[in-house]
Parts: sequence; C-alpha cells; structure tokens
Amino acid sequence: MIWIRFLGFVFSSLSLALLASAALMGGVIASINKDLPDYRQLESYEPPIMTRVYAADGSILAEYARQRRIFVPIQLIPQTLIDAFLAAEDKGFYSNPGIDPLGVVRAIVNNLKQHGSNRRPMGASTITQQVVKNFFLNNEVSYRRKLEEAILALRISQTYSKDRILELYLNQIYLGSGNYGVAAAALNYFGRSLKNLSVAQMAYLASLPKAPSNYDPVRNREAAIARRNWVIGRMAHEGFITFDQAAQATQASLVASSRHVPLDHSNGVSYFAEDIRKQVNDRYGANELNEGGLVIRSSLDRRLQALSHKALLDGLVRWDQRQGYRGPVAHLDPSHDWHKALTGLGQPDDIAPWQLAVVLKVDHDTALIGLRHTPEGKPRDASRLSTGTINSNGVRWVHSFGGHSVASVDDVLKAGDVVYVAPAKDSGSFELRQIPEISGAIVVMDPVTGRILAMDGGFSFQYSNFNRATQAWRQPGSSFKPFIYAAALDDGYTPSTIVSDDPISIDPGGGQPLWSPANDGGKYYGPRPLRFGLEWSRNVMTVRVAQEIGMPLIASYARRFGIYDDLPPYIAMSLGSGATTLTRMVTAYAMLANGGKRVTPSLVDEIQDRNGSIIFRHDQRQCPGCNSPSWTGQDEPRLVDITEQVLPSTTAYQITSMLQGVVERGTARVLKSLARPIAGKTGTTNDSKDVWFVGYSPHLVAGVYLGYDVPRPLGRMATGGRLAAPIFGEFMQAALAGTPAEPFQPPAGIKLITVNPRTGQRAGNEQGSLLEAFKIGTAPPDNGPINASFQQGGRSVSLGTGDLY
Repeated sequence: MIWIRFLGFVFSSLSLALLASAALMGGVIASINKDLPDYRQLESYEPPIMTRVYAADGSILAEYARQRRIFVPIQLIPQTLIDAFLAAEDKGFYSNPGIDPLGVVRAIVNNLKQHGSNRRPMGASTITQQVVKNFFLNNEVSYRRKLEEAILALRISQTYSKDRILELYLNQIYLGSGNYGVAAAALNYFGRSLKNLSVAQMAYLASLPKAPSNYDPVRNREAAIARRNWVIGRMAHEGFITFDQAAQATQASLVASSRHVPLDHSNGVSYFAEDIRKQVNDRYGANELNEGGLVIRSSLDRRLQALSHKALLDGLVRWDQRQGYRGPVAHLDPSHDWHKALTGLGQPDDIAPWQLAVVLKVDHDTALIGLRHTPEGKPRDASRLSTGTINSNGVRWVHSFGGHSVASVDDVLKAGDVVYVAPAKDSGSFELRQIPEISGAIVVMDPVTGRILAMDGGFSFQYSNFNRATQAWRQPGSSFKPFIYAAALDDGYTPSTIVSDDPISIDPGGGQPLWSPANDGGKYYGPRPLRFGLEWSRNVMTVRVAQEIGMPLIASYARRFGIYDDLPPYIAMSLGSGATTLTRMVTAYAMLANGGKRVTPSLVDEIQDRNGSIIFRHDQRQCPGCNSPSWTGQDEPRLVDITEQVLPSTTAYQITSMLQGVVERGTARVLKSLARPIAGKTGTTNDSKDVWFVGYSPHLVAGVYLGYDVPRPLGRMATGGRLAAPIFGEFMQAALAGTPAEPFQPPAGIKLITVNPRTGQRAGNEQGSLLEAFKIGTAPPDNGPINASFQQGGRSVSLGTGDLY
C-alpha cells in the first residue's frame, strides 16, 4: 500500500514537472515567436549582386560591389558541386525536416562533456539552419539563438522546396577573400565558371563555409589542402564520387589566386570606368550600383584606348623632358636593405613599364640601379632582388642639371637617388624617367552616335584621379573659332567673304580702356578671305566677324553646340576665353563632322538590370519592322533618324572644308604628313597656358588638351600646333592605319568652285588655286568686283568686305 502511494506520488510529481516544463517551454517558444523575423520574405529575396562594366569587346573594365556575388540558379549549379557541399555540411539535407535531431543530441552530449573547458560549444547546423543564420540571425552563441534557428528552419523547410533553400544557401554563403556565393568564389579563386571546375576545386569551395580565413589557399595552404582532402573523402564515403576519383583529386595541387578586378588600370581605362561609376551612381544610387547586379555595356574600344593612351603619354613626356630634369623623387641609403626602403615608397601601379629604382653605384658613364619590381611589373621578394644599369643613352634627354651642362651619367645621378626608370628599347639597360608636371587629356568619339570610344584623363589615375577630359574647365582658345565662322556662314558670309586683318581697337564701354586684340606673332595681312582667318587663326579677323554678326548670335551657337551654357556677350569671348571641357569641345566638333546633326556624348551603350531587362539605352533611334517574326516580301526595315539638325549640312561642310585647310596650309600643317583628309583646329590661350587640337576624319573625332593643373604658361614655343596636334597625329596615324583615305562628301546644295585663296575670286587652274565650297547661289560672279552682293533671306549680303573695313 505504501509503495503504491509512493509510486503515485512519483508519477504525479513527474507529470507536474513535465507539465511545468512544457508550459515553460511553451512560454519560451511563445516569447521567441513574438520576436522572430518574417521568414516569408525569402519568397521575394534578391541577394546583393556585383555590378559589372564591360568594354565594347565584352572584356571586364570594372566590378562594383559591397559583396562580390554572382547569382546562379540552382539548375545551373553542377551536381558534383552540390554533392561536395552536402558531403561537407549536411549529408541528410534532402531527407531531414530542416534540423538534424540526432546531430542535436550529439551536440548536447558533447557540450555537456566540455562544460567549463572554455571551448566553443559544438553546433549541429543543417544547411537550412545556416540559411536561417545568414539571412535572419547573428553569430551569437546561446541556446536561445539556436532555438530561434531551429524554429525558423522547421518553418522554412515546410514552406520552400529543398532546391530553393539550397539555391539561397549556395548563392549567399561567404567563402572568404570577399567572395559571396559559389559562382563568385569559383571565378575569383580559379578564374573558372562553375561548370569548368574540377572535383578538387569543387571540394575546396565546399571546405570553406566552416572557417574561410582558416583555409586561405595562400596564407594557410597546408590547412586548406587538408580540409579539401577531407571533403573529397566525405564525397567518396557518401558515394558521390568513386574512390579512384577521390584518390586522383587529393593529388591535385591547390593553385588559387585572386582574379578580383576592382578597376582596370591599364591604358588609362580607370578614368573611363570611374566616370561611368559616377554617372550610374548619380542616376540609380549607390545601392543599385553596388548591390543591383547591373550589367553595364560601355562604348570603350580597347584598341583605340591603348593607342590614345600611348599618344597622350608620349606627348606629355616629350614636352616635360624639354623642360629639363628636376632631380630624384627621394633619397635613401643604398647600403642598408634598400629593397625594403624602396618598396615602402608609394608608386602608381598604372604606369608600367615604368618603376621606381634606387641608384646603388655610379661610374662615369654607367649607373647601377636596384629595381623595385620585376621586368613584368610584379613586386619582388627580398630573395629575388634584381639590378640593372643606366648608361649615357638613358640620360641623353637631360641637357643640364643643377646649373651645369650634362656630359656623363654621374653629372645626373648620385648613389642613393630614387628615380623612375623604364626599359630601354632593344637593350637590356634602363632609361631615366620622371613624372610629367604637365598634364592633359584625350577624347575619341564616333561622330554619328556620340559614343565615346576612348578617353584618358591624365598621366596616371592613381597619381591623380582628376579627369581632365570631363572635369577640367579650361579656355579653348582658337579651337572655338569654327563655331563663330559657322554662325557667320549662316548669317550670309561665304568662305570668300573679305575681312580685314588690320589692327583694331574696340571700346568696351563703362570707362574701360580700349581693347586691342593682337594676332599671334604680331603679324597682320590686310584684307583676306574668311577662309584665311580660320586657317591661320587670325584673332583680328575673328573679332571683326564677331563684332559684325553680334555676340548674342555667337552665344546661341555656343549653346546649340553644347560648348557653353551661357556665354557672356563680351567680344573677348569670341577668342575662346570662356571655360569649357575637352569632352564638350569634341562633341561640338562631332556635329561638324556628321553634317550638323546633334550628338549626345555617352560612355554607356546599354544597362541591364539583374533580370536582363534593359533600363537604359543610348541609341534612341527607332526601327519599325526590325522585330518582324518573318519575312513576307516586305521592304527591309529602315532606321528612323529623328536627330535634331543643329547646323545646316551645307554650313557644316563649308566649315569642314575650311578646317581641312588648317591642316593643309594653316596652323596644323604638322598633320599634313597623315596624307588623308583631316579637318581640325588648333587652340592656344593667352600666355600659352592651355593648348588644344580637335579634329576629325569622316568617321572619327578626337581632341587633345594640354596644360598645368594649376594654370601657368607652358613656354614661348608652346602652341596647339606644336604640342597638341602631334599627339592627335600620332593617334590618328595608328587608329586609321590600313583604312582607305576617305574624303569628306559634300551634301546637296554645295557647289565647288576654283578660287584664288588670296582674293576669294574665281580662278582657273593656275598654281595655288583651291576648290572652295559655296552654297548654291552664293558663289562669286564669273567677272566683276570682289564686293559684289547677292540676295539671301530678303537681305543684301556682301561677297566682298562685308563692310568690315
């Protein structure tokens, strides 16, 4: 009887304890439930994906991301890679309910045994639980968090398919070195797509979720190989691969290197890519740029970019060397660990093959130098130090230094000097170099579409990321004159209209002193045709034209071509004294080259969002019928060009013809050696602070600007024809190599008549005459005075002096 009562008491006590525990557990779960995140948001979850910028040839220019991730649907992930992660992380994934009960029991028992040992508690996370942790929870080590994790894992497993859960996991998981998801890790560790990974490489990726930093393939190579081989063994044990495959995979070497492309620094591409980044950031915001997975297809032509970069750098170095050697960039003790000291000095890594070197010893005609990098531009370690030599040819460009003429190498270099060097051509020696003080930019554009094919904003992006092609507002000088002459041609002038090149003084009013513009060199030629004024960049003739047609008209043309938004109506502005950018000038010249049609400059052809939908397209032309499902005898589709005509095509051709004269006879005669139709204009500002050349062939426009970032005179011999035009010429020579010398085609409404270039009158075929382009009805008469007039638009227009003198 007593035993029965005792057993009843025990049973009752246990029941009450169980009920209390259940109630307590229920209360805890109810409490946790209130704070649990809404797991249903996974239904519409879009992970942060990196944005990529591509060149026109499909190569990558730049990647922008907070998390480097490429999302890949589960259907495109190789089964062997899935098997590797299942073997390493959760072999029962497809059969468990989201948690592993036996694993939980094992973890509890193990943690009880280790209680008080200060070891990290053992977990029992399934892949589903890892998804919960990665998306909703943190890394806190507590039983409450594990309970939250288990509840959410059970609910997620009941709501979503296993494939969806695995897809989220494989794309979200962090795999070290800034890589999120298997696709980004495969690309950045091995330079391969998922389908091209070997078994050993797949196993390595599956080894990383446990502790990515512990298995870094470079810093912890042995541990990484051991963990990889463990995963391979698990794959064989679970039957995912054969034991022969496993034996072969464990023998494979682990060769991994970072392929991450934060920004392409070759050939000045960084300026191009950075401007795209700024534009996309301004248009769509930083989140979309860094997490939206945009695909940005740029207009960059790799070949033209390389050619323009070389031409610009050659020109900058050429002019800088004429100004003399400024001395070493630093000095160090060459007898004490010079390589470490040299490595500690900052050096742009986008100026290869230039590199820093220290002078170790100098003889009369030879200097021994210690090199910072390998000839391939890669950093050396201290065990592979390398040296080179600079002989007298390597310092030939240095004519004087320290107030003395240079006769030998030791007149220039001393032991301990830190200098820039570059490999000499056809020699094992090196040449002395220095970072140019002068800077500049070059822009290359398709005149029909406005696509910027190449752009370089300076000598080195890392040395200075200021983009002088788009950010430097400088005076264009005489390169602005074609647009004044275009306004004059539309206002009744012809290329043969006579304008005086005699000195002039203008009263600006307001009690200010008289303004007397002067020609370069102080020469004046008297009455000459309008063409002469543009070909030889005559300031006085230009001012007279501007005074006659009026600055308001010129300001409207400047605005129409996008050179100036609001040009002040001061007559001095006719000589290009207002500030603008190189990109604006190149765009304006593109409109002359394409027959007077508006173009909008663009670095980007197209942008797609993460789903492949086009959210931006530069080319807005319409093509009715281009998407017809089949051909049923209809005419082939034609592009509908609705581009605005900003200048009559006849005027555009006349200006082009006159700009050809600049190259053939005028201030850019240095380009005559190109031996092909080229139109363009030099520009030189007061005191030669800025020099320009902008020009074009029928299908390519390019502009060059040079100057100091803090404006100061370049020197007495500095002009657009001497500095900027040769850079343009070097680029065009290479860019157009192998293409026919295509002429500029006159449009309907143009009549070509032989004239005397000095008088503008009709001429026969005598030596020195030229073909002049006239709009129909404006040609000079067969006989008669030079200043005969004609009727145009209801007004009488002089073919002679234009009443200008």
